[in-house]
Amino acid sequence: MRLVFKFNLVFLLVFGLGFGASAVFSKALLERSARESVLQDARLIMESALASRAYTSHQIVPLLSRLGDAEFLPQTVPAFGATEQFNALHEKFPDFAYKEATLNPTNPRDRAGDWEVDIVNTFRQYTGQKEIVGERETPSGRSLYLGMPITINDAACLTCHSTVDAAPKSMIRRYGSANGFGWQLHETVGAQLVSVPMALPMAHASTAFYTLLGSLAATFGAVFVVLNVMLMMIVVRRVTKLAALADEVSLGKIDGPDFPEAGADEVSRLAQSFNRMKKSVVHAIKMLDE
Repeated sequence: MRLVFKFNLVFLLVFGLGFGASAVFSKALLERSARESVLQDARLIMESALASRAYTSHQIVPLLSRLGDAEFLPQTVPAFGATEQFNALHEKFPDFAYKEATLNPTNPRDRAGDWEVDIVNTFRQYTGQKEIVGERETPSGRSLYLGMPITINDAACLTCHSTVDAAPKSMIRRYGSANGFGWQLHETVGAQLVSVPMALPMAHASTAFYTLLGSLAATFGAVFVVLNVMLMMIVVRRVTKLAALADEVSLGKIDGPDFPEAGADEVSRLAQSFNRMKKSVVHAIKMLDE
């Protein structure tokens, strides 16, 4: 087996192992980075919804409450304000979603769906849990969701949601008396849910991944060529010439030129040893001739 073939075989083996490890590591890193980016978007939307809720509670409700309760205004409900604000965003980004999913809502549009019910029940079961992050398949592709519990910690909320008799008549006229009642203080009644699509960030991660692999392969190809050229010039060609001179000496051709000894590497030291051996052979032959 030729030296170049052995060298290339080892080089390919080492590169293959390194290339595989780099591919696994970089793919996991890029996908994790893409997921963190999506999660950051979800947190931003959630914070926007919380800010909208706070704005409604502290600034809108005091103003609208002056109008009296002759007509129920949904704009006084923080959840309504947050949902309406997001609906405006949803028109430009239809794959993004925000919902205040509730098990027994006053407004029917807030009723929790199948997978949303599971999230709410998880919060109800594990009362100390403040956040749930997960992924689910949607018609438009994979989506990451972020959930936070809706817990009744303000007794003022029970004015509209404890019993039908205690609720504002204007609210009952608007939504009826069948839903949105029976809530208890410190009870988790729903969950704020934000859904953010993962298709685009994951596509960017995939593009970056294959670009990285292509760069690694191109770098390997360049290094492979350079190393082979260097191996041929520095080692193989000199060793081949040395082997040819050794063959000539073994055939009795002792009047040939010495092998160049320039340099201080292993091949040069081998050439020096060969030249000394050749001189010894020549000297021995001359002694025999005498």
